[in-house]
Amino acid sequence: MTSIPATTPLPQIRSLTREDVTASLKAGLNDFQRAPVYGLFFGAVFSVVGIAITWALFLGDASYWILPFAAGFPLIGPFAAVGLYEVSRRLEAGEELSWGPILKAGFRQNNSQLPFFAVLTVFGFLFWIVLARVIFAISFGTATMTNVMTSLDVYFTAQGLTMLVVGTVIGAALAALLFSISVVGVPMLMDRDIDVVTAMISSVKAVVENREAMIFWGLMVAIAVFIAMLPLFLGMVLVFPILGHASWHIYRKAVEPAS
Repeated sequence: MTSIPATTPLPQIRSLTREDVTASLKAGLNDFQRAPVYGLFFGAVFSVVGIAITWALFLGDASYWILPFAAGFPLIGPFAAVGLYEVSRRLEAGEELSWGPILKAGFRQNNSQLPFFAVLTVFGFLFWIVLARVIFAISFGTATMTNVMTSLDVYFTAQGLTMLVVGTVIGAALAALLFSISVVGVPMLMDRDIDVVTAMISSVKAVVENREAMIFWGLMVAIAVFIAMLPLFLGMVLVFPILGHASWHIYRKAVEPAS
């Protein structure tokens, strides 16, 4: 079992502006254009996984899980984008792009802390799935189970509106928490030999010290992902790699380089 090393000093956080966020998005698009094969590969994998699980839920007569799954699936995006961070890192450093190192990027560091973060991310996603069902049960009480995918009118009832409001507030809070610990934390773990606690604290510190810019970035991600997921996750083929590359540049602008 891999041991977790002692917490290291926190990296120095830089100030971010909205212009930095916009510049990072443009840099992400540029990385995608420079290495489209890698971007399309990771985007396609992310999209296919989403489609496959959604289809499995539908065929398994469990379509009532589709909405909470679709709402929570983007939560694993920061970890799923590790390969894209590596592509951007290599382009920035002028290193050769190669499938082997890129696919194994999450395990390049000696302390292999990224798997710990992956477990945390998956736990957050599963917690949301269960929580969404609890919110549904509380909202509708002991009434006959309703398939909200085929009976959309339930959303316009008092119980349905309560479920939407409560679910949106709680879901947004969970998403904000995972965003705060991962927006800088995941690329930092991929880039440096540090422990997961230091990465998460640094990420939260970067968000707190740059609230306006990070809220702006978070809203951009949320809107882009929402639009990309509407056509059955297919838009994620393009949106996911661009956002993944851009996230690397957000990290590079938010944190002082390692000495």
